[in-house]
This record gives sequence, C-alpha cells and structure tokens, in this order.
Amino acid sequence: MNEKELIFILENVAKGSLSVENAQTQLKKMAFEDIDGYATVDHHRAIRKGFPEVIFGQGKTSDQIVGIMTAMSNISDEVVLVTRITYEKALEVIKVFPDAIFHEDAKMLILSRKEPEIRSNGNILVISAGTSDIPIAKEAYLTAKSMGNHVNTIFDVGVAGIHRLFAHRREIENASVIIVVAGMEGALPSVVAGMVKAPVIAVPTSIGYGAGFGGIAALLGMLNSCSSNVAVVNIDNGFGAGYMASSINQIRNHA
Repeated sequence: MNEKELIFILENVAKGSLSVENAQTQLKKMAFEDIDGYATVDHHRAIRKGFPEVIFGQGKTSDQIVGIMTAMSNISDEVVLVTRITYEKALEVIKVFPDAIFHEDAKMLILSRKEPEIRSNGNILVISAGTSDIPIAKEAYLTAKSMGNHVNTIFDVGVAGIHRLFAHRREIENASVIIVVAGMEGALPSVVAGMVKAPVIAVPTSIGYGAGFGGIAALLGMLNSCSSNVAVVNIDNGFGAGYMASSINQIRNHA
C-alpha cells in the first residue's frame, strides 16, 4: 500500500462511502504480514520509503516467491520486482502471474499493472564499460525505470576504446545521476566522474580474468577513485545502484 492508496481509504471513510469495518479490513495488514512462517512481508515500506519491498529471488523457491507476490498484490497495485531469479523459477511464477515480464539478461521479474509514474524531471544514465557488463547494467536500468525515472543507457564504451565514450559527451553531461558498470580494473567510473558534476554510482562487476578476483580488483579501484563525485556499491549490485540513483534523482520530491 502506498501513500495515495492510504489517503484514498481515509477520504472515503470521511465521506461515508467506505465503512469503518471495511477500512479496518483493508488496513489491518498494512504494517506487515506473516506468510506461512517463511516470510514477513513489509507492506508499510511503500509509505515509509516511497517504493514497495523488493523480492530477492536467490535462495527462494518459486512457491515462496509466488506466495510473497500474492500477498503484495492483494494489498496494492504497486509494481512488484523480483531480483536474481532464474529462468526456471520465473517460468513457474509466470504460470500464476501471466502479466509478469521476465528479463533473462538482468535475472529480474517485473509485475506491473500500470506504467510507473515519473517522479522527477531528472535523467538517470546507465553506462557499461563492456558488453559483458550489460546484465548488471540492465538490472540497474530496470530498477530505476520501475521506480519512476527517466532512464537512458550507453553500453560498451570502456577505457580500451575511450573515444567511444566521448562520442556521448552531451548525453553524459546532461544526466542528473550516472551509474557506471565496469569489471576488469574498474577504471571507467573515474573517467566519467571527471567529466561531470553529477554524482556517479560505480558498480564493480565480477567480469574479468583471474587477477580480477571476481570483481574485487574493480571494487578496490573504484573505492580508490581520485574523482570526488564517485560512490561505490557492492560487486554485481545493479539493483542497489538503480535504487540509490532513483533516491538521489527524486530527492527534490521530499524537500
């Protein structure tokens, strides 16, 4: 349940078009709901944080994911995101929720009954260093898009061919928030941040050869960036980058 839905219920009670008993039924699960002992769904999160709880699919069964999605859908028509979900689990979920869309490259399932309301005039830009980094970049893109932002992408413009990046200079300079996804040595966020005043969220990926240590080399490189407007999320955490970019992009809504 989001803030608009809460206000709608209260206004209908005030007008007399909704009984107190019916309102109580709708509101009694507003805070949280226990589902068969395996999940406690935080229905209040959309009111508290502006976006509903997101389901982390890794480690959950398809039945558990369906149960959580059902509980969320019964309370609100807000978008439901499932991250890190496999193809096999997604097929099982779609049998119950045929309107859900599975993005296999990003390992993300999205159930949306309506287009997300754009909540900011700012633009989020997602950049990937290489083609191999695109799945993590797509996770960031889909997250920020679902949260009500204008989002654009530029893929495969890493430092091995830096002239490719400079061809997009105007779009980069006009972005409100930039997400830069890179593996290997993780140099691209520093380069992008040196071009702009906007905040740059760096996402290290696990893409790389042995000495990359599954993304640790890229992570350390980004943490040691000499560009002051760089912040770093965890390895392969495209979702976290998209969420943070949205929070920054929409901060004026709470001013």
